Amino acid sequence: MSAATVSSSPKITEKMARESPAEQAQVLVKSRICNPNFIFSIFSNSPDSNYSKLKYIISSSLTEACNNSVLLLGPRGCGKVAILELVLEDLLEEYPDMISVIKLNGLLHCDHNCALKEISRQLCQEHQLLFSKMASFDDNAQFMVSMLRECGLAHKTIIFVLDEFDLFAQGKQLFLYSLLDAMQSVTSQAVVIGISCRLDADQLLEKRVRSRFSHRKLLFLPPSREDTERLLEHILLLPTNSSFPHEYVTAFNVKLLKIFADYKFKEIVDTLSYSDSTVNHLQRFLFSTVSHMDLKSGLLSLENFKAALSTIQRQPKLEVLKDCSILELYILVCMKRLEAKEQELRNFNAIMKEYKSIHDTFQTSNYYARNVCLRAFEHLLQRELISFEDNRGHGQSAEFRPVKLLISRPELYQGLKSYPSCPTILHKLMDRDG
Repeated sequence: MSAATVSSSPKITEKMARESPAEQAQVLVKSRICNPNFIFSIFSNSPDSNYSKLKYIISSSLTEACNNSVLLLGPRGCGKVAILELVLEDLLEEYPDMISVIKLNGLLHCDHNCALKEISRQLCQEHQLLFSKMASFDDNAQFMVSMLRECGLAHKTIIFVLDEFDLFAQGKQLFLYSLLDAMQSVTSQAVVIGISCRLDADQLLEKRVRSRFSHRKLLFLPPSREDTERLLEHILLLPTNSSFPHEYVTAFNVKLLKIFADYKFKEIVDTLSYSDSTVNHLQRFLFSTVSHMDLKSGLLSLENFKAALSTIQRQPKLEVLKDCSILELYILVCMKRLEAKEQELRNFNAIMKEYKSIHDTFQTSNYYARNVCLRAFEHLLQRELISFEDNRGHGQSAEFRPVKLLISRPELYQGLKSYPSCPTILHKLMDRDG
């Protein structure tokens, strides 16, 4: 299934026919956002994409009747499972009688007895055989070997999908050894696909398991800035060859393209990517954006994106900042300035020197005694906006122990902007250090 065959618009039902174009557009875009196949189909045409590489690995095993194994590695939310499902769906269409898919999850089946029993259950279900819950580990292992041989003779490939692969690599790895050893048979045709968010998953394998595993790895990363822009257009722009009124589609798409070109929108995307740049996070953001769409105008606006950003962002530190005193804000800004200067020792005494330097330079009215500052410093420790760098020096005075900030510069900058009576000098200092 190529990108062109992924439906760009659902069939207009009677209910949708009674809805306005704006309501239909909202339903369409939401359905796209919730459809991983549609989202990742945009990358299926590139020969360098993980989709193309994975499809080649599996299809070559099918056509050449050989065994294979591959690991899909990368952070959660980057499309490992979605790309695999897209590839399997395409291959099942191309080779409908040549593939049998067995899916296991390390969270459920990491025990070798449980894993082999689940394989036997799925194989029995697919081939309409009687499954015995009372079968032993050896019985299930022998059944798996027999099925691999029979499927191989019938030119049918069994694809084993092992999600949370690193959990299968714990302990004695008896299941992985049994599975990979069974694939050494001349007649077997099988592909093992491991999925893990641990980039070192292959290094967890024992020597006897690793020797039977082909060291193929596909790395999945969050989309680049260019890929994110492509995804936004792919998901949000309405199709021109659809049942929507041509004038409405033109107005909707022109407005969106203007928003995409706006530097304020680029700032929103940067802020979104700063906290989490995965496709999953982008999906949640876009779903919230479309939910905020004004159905009267029928168009998305920059305000919709801003509202979505504030809705999905978890900002517990910003809530804590609202309750901080002016002095505590000064201490946080001083710490951020010390970080910007790359000063190695950052403790209370260093903060006080920076605080005095700011007062002497700008003659601020907010200057407090050292003991008052120490109480504010301890308050920030309690609020977990700062913390000691290590657990050593418990007997040492808090004034001398190194500390670190637990709030990022964008969070601090945003917190200062939303603070009602924040001194102007703090904004200037943050701008100067930015």
